[in-house]
Amino acid sequence: MLNKIIDKTMNPKDAVQEFISDGDTIGIGGQSIGRVSTLLAHEIVRQQKKDLTLVGCNLSLSMDLLVGAKLVKRTECGSGSFERFGTAFQWRNAIQNNLIEFQDYSHLAMASRFLAGSLGIPFIPTKSMLGTDLLKKQNTNKINPFEIINNPWQKDEPVVLLPALQPDVSIIHAQMADKSGNIIIEGFTTHEPEMIKASKKVIVSCEKLIDSEFVKSHPEKISIPYIFIDAVIEQPLGGYPTSVYNYYEHDSDHILYYQEKARSGGKEYSNYLDEYIYNCKSFEEYIQKSAGTNKIKALKDSMLKLL
Repeated sequence: MLNKIIDKTMNPKDAVQEFISDGDTIGIGGQSIGRVSTLLAHEIVRQQKKDLTLVGCNLSLSMDLLVGAKLVKRTECGSGSFERFGTAFQWRNAIQNNLIEFQDYSHLAMASRFLAGSLGIPFIPTKSMLGTDLLKKQNTNKINPFEIINNPWQKDEPVVLLPALQPDVSIIHAQMADKSGNIIIEGFTTHEPEMIKASKKVIVSCEKLIDSEFVKSHPEKISIPYIFIDAVIEQPLGGYPTSVYNYYEHDSDHILYYQEKARSGGKEYSNYLDEYIYNCKSFEEYIQKSAGTNKIKALKDSMLKLL
């Protein structure tokens, strides 16, 4: 643990401006409608970072917003959905109309690629995807995304070799962090620990900034240590309208509204981006416009009832 605390706290505008560039490969945290890094996705859209490659397991709102804003050239992921609220419609439309490149993997395959990246090895063997059509699909950029070989120590046992993945930068939303970058994730972590360790830079937003003395006294609570983190942003409700365990439930009404606009596309979707991102001076303004104080209180109360 650090004896001298390094302050990595930043505001979202400066963090995105400093650590994300056009053409970057961005690792996306969260899963489906849980703990999505909405705050950071909004800021990337505002700054119009272009030609991005997005990677992760089940990518939902953050990916769909970036694709819908026409900032994405490629995605590599296990799926793109909002669970019971349907698929990521802007992403699906972009694929159907050949507007972006894409490569499908299983969730385990993506997590394994991040693991390989975190270990500094060029590829990793797996049995995931064997027997599926995923291995038959040609990569849209004409580069073979995997190889099938026989286990050298067990004949007639095929394994899939997956290329390691080391994002230029990853974005996640967590429950807590201290200013030096020790991150506490409560509930599911999915692919995030491996993805973060594999990434060249990492930006974390959190619900609550906690004292570093608390972290020193409770090191067992640290999900990701400070050495992997480059920027920390305190933003309550930074995962809204998705849920954040121990803090608030997802907002079904706004997710359904977003899905309606994303499926319609065209002017309706452009108007959504204008109203809820481009014309909002802050994330707090977006929250008030989307939900309001009473709705947010209800979402927090709903989470408390589940605990």
